Amino acid sequence: MAEVRETPAFFHDLNLDQIVEAVTADWKEYDLLPFFYSSLTDVDAIQYRQEIVEDLEESSVLEAVRQFSERMLEMRNCLVKAGKLADYKHAMERWFLSAAEIYIDAVVHLWQSLGTDRVRSRGLTALRTYLIAYSNSAAFQEFSERARKLRTELSSIRYCVLLRNGGVTVSRHDGEPDYSCAVEEAFEKFRPVDAANYQAPRAAPQEMNHIQAQVLDGLALLFPDVFRGLAEFHSLHRDYLDSTVVRFDREVQFYVAYLTYIDKLRRHGLSFSRPQISRQSKEIHCHGGFDLALARQLTERRMTVVPNDFHLSEKERILVVSGPNQGGKTTFARMFGQMHYLASLGCPVPGTDVRLFAFDRLFTHFERHEDIRNQRGKLQDDLVRLRHIFDAATADSLIVMNEMFSSTTIKDAVYLSTRLMDRISKLDALCAWVTFLDEFASFNEKTVSMVGTVDPANPAVRTYKIERKPADGLAYALAIALKHRVTYDCLIGRINV
Repeated sequence: MAEVRETPAFFHDLNLDQIVEAVTADWKEYDLLPFFYSSLTDVDAIQYRQEIVEDLEESSVLEAVRQFSERMLEMRNCLVKAGKLADYKHAMERWFLSAAEIYIDAVVHLWQSLGTDRVRSRGLTALRTYLIAYSNSAAFQEFSERARKLRTELSSIRYCVLLRNGGVTVSRHDGEPDYSCAVEEAFEKFRPVDAANYQAPRAAPQEMNHIQAQVLDGLALLFPDVFRGLAEFHSLHRDYLDSTVVRFDREVQFYVAYLTYIDKLRRHGLSFSRPQISRQSKEIHCHGGFDLALARQLTERRMTVVPNDFHLSEKERILVVSGPNQGGKTTFARMFGQMHYLASLGCPVPGTDVRLFAFDRLFTHFERHEDIRNQRGKLQDDLVRLRHIFDAATADSLIVMNEMFSSTTIKDAVYLSTRLMDRISKLDALCAWVTFLDEFASFNEKTVSMVGTVDPANPAVRTYKIERKPADGLAYALAIALKHRVTYDCLIGRINV
C-alpha cells in the first residue's frame, strides 16, 4: 500500500499537526510522518499495534530496540563514510567491512534480547522467529564468518612506516621496537600542568588523504591475500542488508518516538492507557482525558493540566458542548477528536478506562477566516464545507464541529443548526459539537449536554471542567449579573434608593 504523504485535512483543526511534529522532531531521518497520516479501520490491525506498544513499554524490550537502532545508525554512518571514500578503494572496503560487522552484531543481539519471556505481541514474536531463522541461515553464517575472518586477518597486520628525505616507505614489521611509547614517556615531563591552552583550533581532519592512501596501497602489495579477501567481501556482499530488518528498523521508530513523547508527560503525573476499540458498538467512555498538544505546552510551563471525562451509551451519539467563552469547550472537542485518531493508530491515549469507536473517516468543521480568493462570504463558505462533509460522511464516521454560524443572525443560526442536527441524528454518526445555542443540548435522545463550568464563588473564573449536565446559559448570565449587582432586584433596589 502506498504511503500517505499529504497531511489530513483535519490535522490543523485538532492540533494533531503540533502533536506529530513534536513526536517526530528527533526522528527526522526515519520519515515517520506517513505512519501518522494513515489511520486504521480494522480493529484487529489496531490491536496488533497495541500489543507491540505493550511489549515496548517493558523497559528491557525498549532498551533492546534502542540499542539495535543505535547500531543500525552507526552502520549507516559507516556506509556513508565508505561512499565518501569511493576514490580510495582499500579505505572504502574497510569501512564497508565495519558496517557489515555492526549490522551482524545488531541482528544477533536483537533476537537474543527479545526472549520468549519478554515479548508477547504477534509482531515482535514473529520478528524474533524471523531473526533466528535469518541469522542461522547458511548465507548469513557465511557472511558472518567471512567478516570475522577478515577482521582477524586485518588486525594481525604489523607494518613499519619509514619517513626519510621527504619520502614514505612501508615495510613488513620485522621485530623493530615500537618507539611511540618511549617518545611519549620521554616528553611526559615537559607536559604543562593546568596550563592554559593557546593552540588555535584546527580544521576537522579529512577522512583520507593521498599519503594515507599510498600507505594502504603499499600494505595491499605487502599483504595481497588479505586485501584480495577484503575486495571479494565487498563484491559478494554489496547488498547484504535484509529488507525485513531494514523495514523493522524504520517502522519501530513510530512506536519508540510516540512512547518517548508521552513518557515526558507521564513524568508529570498524566495518565495514558490502551483503549478498547469497537467497530460494532458506539458506546464510548473516557476518564481523565486531555488535549495532548495543550498538555505539552502546559507541562513545559509547569502549569496544571485539567482532565475531563465523557461517555455515550445506548442511543446517545452527539456531545453538545456549551458554556462560557474561554472555558475549555474547544479544547474538549479537540481532545475528543485526538483520542479517537490516536487510538486508530494503535497508540496509547490520554486517560484511563477508555473505550472508543473505530471510525471510517474523521471530519472537522472549525471556524476559519474569510478567504478573499474564493469569492465567498463566511456563511457561504461554512455551508460549502459542510456540504462536502455530509456528501462523504457515513454512519461510521466521526465528526467534530466548533462554533458555527457565528456570522449570521441568531434566527438563521438556529434554523441552520436545526437542519444540521437533524442530518447528523439521521446519519447516526458520533459527533462532538461546540455551540453557543443552548437549546440544541436537548435536541433529541441522541444528544448529550456537556457544559463548561465556572467557579461558583466567582463566575469570572473558569474551571476548564466540562461536565455532563443540562445547558444552563441563563444561570451563568445570572451569576455574572449577581456579581456586578445588575439583576432586576438589585437595579430596582438602587432606583428606589
